Amino acid sequence: MPPISIMIKPVSGACNLQCRYCFYADEATHRQTLSYGVMQSETVRNLVRKAFIYSDDAISFTFQGGEPLLAGIEFFKSFVNCVSEYNTKRLQISFSVQTNGTLLDDEFCAFFAENNFLVGVSLDGTKEIHDSLRGNSYDDTMKGIRCLQKHSVEFNILCVLTNNIADNLQDVWKALAPFRYIQFIPCIDGFYGESYPYSLDAATYGKALVKIFDLYKTALYSGAPISERRIDNYLSLLAGFPPEHCGMSGECGMYFLCEADGSIFPCDFYVLDEWKLGNINETSFMRMEKGDIMSRFQSEGRQIPDECHNCKYFLFCRGGCRRDREPTLLTNRFCESYKYFFDKRLDDMKSLTMWLSR
Repeated sequence: MPPISIMIKPVSGACNLQCRYCFYADEATHRQTLSYGVMQSETVRNLVRKAFIYSDDAISFTFQGGEPLLAGIEFFKSFVNCVSEYNTKRLQISFSVQTNGTLLDDEFCAFFAENNFLVGVSLDGTKEIHDSLRGNSYDDTMKGIRCLQKHSVEFNILCVLTNNIADNLQDVWKALAPFRYIQFIPCIDGFYGESYPYSLDAATYGKALVKIFDLYKTALYSGAPISERRIDNYLSLLAGFPPEHCGMSGECGMYFLCEADGSIFPCDFYVLDEWKLGNINETSFMRMEKGDIMSRFQSEGRQIPDECHNCKYFLFCRGGCRRDREPTLLTNRFCESYKYFFDKRLDDMKSLTMWLSR
């Protein structure tokens, strides 16, 4: 059987912050169950056991929230012990966690180092910008980052790209560059298109992509390269490799989202009643993968407008992430952004790819 990737929400959407742009808080308001509570040990055991039944290859466990560290250190210790117990086939296992960083301490960081966790930390650049949308948490997040560094934990930075950040990219890049591994993700509007003052509009995003690439290129040529996930993927595509980013593949990838009660969904952006595949306490990954709901989800994800197929930049965009085509599943709301960026910088990206391949 193939490898399996599982995203786990051990405390559902519970969080110690109230970030104004949180897409999962918005998502929860569009389903009957606002919160699925806290994951119990029986659900952990069923999840892990059935993951090993499904796969004879690698297994990836990723923890998100809300804020997953609210589950406590004992939850993570118990989870890793459960994985060790069931890994009788000695499969390759990877662990990662996405956190706001405010709850990181020596015990958590030592544990993550010992068990080779990759930690993603949400940090929106400068203190002023970060605190404006993330509840004055900058100092606590930086304290958590210093703790990760103290224990030599591998980590990267996730920055939500809002209009404000796009307008201050030079300062934000300067603040994040020391961490070397960055991912800018565009701020997501409400699921049914609701817009907010901090939402990222298409014109601003296009200009931001140009700026990010220019900063990326400058850092590379200066001998202090910075990894930015989207730009990395574009260069990889130009070099002839498939994208690592599922939003660039032209169809929805294959992974499972496990909510705290064991409910399984096909994607973090679609933890909605209509897309519930089943519950891991009651059925298998194989049955959910082969079920009608997963089939419909993947089929709809491949329904890319004809105008996309006829676009000269389709190789690089491929329609973009399905979530950015909601609620109509038609043109990606950032179509204008990508066209602007490729018009301005595709030739430069090709030159950079050739330079890197020398």
